[in-house]
Amino acid sequence: MRLLIAMPVFNERKYVDQVLDKVRRYGYEILVVDDGSTDGTSQVLDRRRDIRVIRHAQNAGYGRSLIDAFQFSAAEGYDWVITMDCDEQHEPERIPDFVRAIRQNRWDIISGSRYLRNLADNDLPPGDRRAINATITEILNDLFQLGLTDAFCGFKAHRVSALNRLELTESGYAFPMQFWPQVARAGLRVREIPVRLIYHDPTRHFGGRLDDAGYRLQHYMDVLKRELARTPAAQKTDAVCCGCRE
Repeated sequence: MRLLIAMPVFNERKYVDQVLDKVRRYGYEILVVDDGSTDGTSQVLDRRRDIRVIRHAQNAGYGRSLIDAFQFSAAEGYDWVITMDCDEQHEPERIPDFVRAIRQNRWDIISGSRYLRNLADNDLPPGDRRAINATITEILNDLFQLGLTDAFCGFKAHRVSALNRLELTESGYAFPMQFWPQVARAGLRVREIPVRLIYHDPTRHFGGRLDDAGYRLQHYMDVLKRELARTPAAQKTDAVCCGCRE
């Protein structure tokens, strides 16, 4: 099994080296998608010889970084790609949990959930993020019977051959609004596994108008409506679930 760890990065100079060092201990190949960083992150990445890097000349968005990582994993012949953030909100120590689930060979998407279990050392998320996550997760479950508890967690393992069945174009933080409907339409097998809820810096923001919770929720709904409009009704509920960014 060829496994790639793919990490979108935007202005994470404070964290990137130490997170990469932890991920490297597990022996898997690493791709970093530098999404137009301007804070010195690019220079930190240039000094490393143990990673592959895709660099966006300008900030193209979180979703675009994931799409590029998926395309890279397919072109390079990987079997699985695990996506995780590089700001210490996703623990590298959880990588073996994903690998164990991968080796069961029963799933196409193995999605981390910060709400599947109430872990004792969880942090408290900003209230508007938790509320929006809960709202969107409920809507997606109602539409597609996915059985999710966390629609926005970006810590995921993806079967590359399954990703090839999706047509992903959403470049921003609304990426899950396109991802989950297409997962359902393609009938992919989904499992959630618990991961810690970590918020080192509750003041971190999305940027621009997305910092307004009301606008952000409406934006997510608009993207979801566009995706539903292009999804044949008969194919909306095929996903099987057993068990980002809000």
